Amino acid sequence: MTATKEAEIRGSAMQEPTIPRVSTQGFKSKAMLHSLGCTDEVVILHERGANDVVAEYKGVRYTAIFNPFVGLYYVDDVYGELPKQHYCPYCGTFIP
Repeated sequence: MTATKEAEIRGSAMQEPTIPRVSTQGFKSKAMLHSLGCTDEVVILHERGANDVVAEYKGVRYTAIFNPFVGLYYVDDVYGELPKQHYCPYCGTFIP
């Protein structure tokens, strides 16, 4: 094996993995709010499965879940306020 080929192999093995970026835009959706007991519009910022959802309501980020049977997100704006507003509490992903 030539020296240049070995350098290519070592160089490709040493590359850092790319970190997936989370969209900063999110999307708007209807959601059931715990404190109100009715639906309102929220912004879904991060979703990684039905039980790992971060939603923003009136500028504050909360935990949420998705119920596929009724097609609604359920936002816990009473107990689910995120202490670290820019991190997912489940997977630790940074959410700008």
